[in-house]
Amino acid sequence: MKDNVSLRKILIMNGTLNKVMLIGRLGNDIKLTYFEKDSCIGQVSLATDESYTDKNTQEKVENTQWHNLVFSNKLAETTAKYVKKGDLIYVEGKLRTRQYKAQDNSLRYVTEIIVIDVKFLTSKNNGAVS
Repeated sequence: MKDNVSLRKILIMNGTLNKVMLIGRLGNDIKLTYFEKDSCIGQVSLATDESYTDKNTQEKVENTQWHNLVFSNKLAETTAKYVKKGDLIYVEGKLRTRQYKAQDNSLRYVTEIIVIDVKFLTSKNNGAVS
């Protein structure tokens, strides 16, 4: 209940909210990139799955969405240390869309989730979700 009160206060004060919550599996190991002054970022793709039954064919249809995650500094290093490709994680963060210039000089856009919090859901003992 306390979270709902805090959320209402944020919405009343600012009028906007940028929050993402995902549970999914890592598509690869986290790639760490280091910069000067001991800062770093970690980047990885996260797969989330949805499924439904097609009303016409009665077949199960599966849809996988891929999300670009970005971790910063200690959160990046800690996450990279404890999770690997295929592990199930929960993340909270915010959406960011940025543009960059590709090798052919065209402008490209990428939407990323800037991770603020992460929970490791794959048990390292037996592979089960904890």
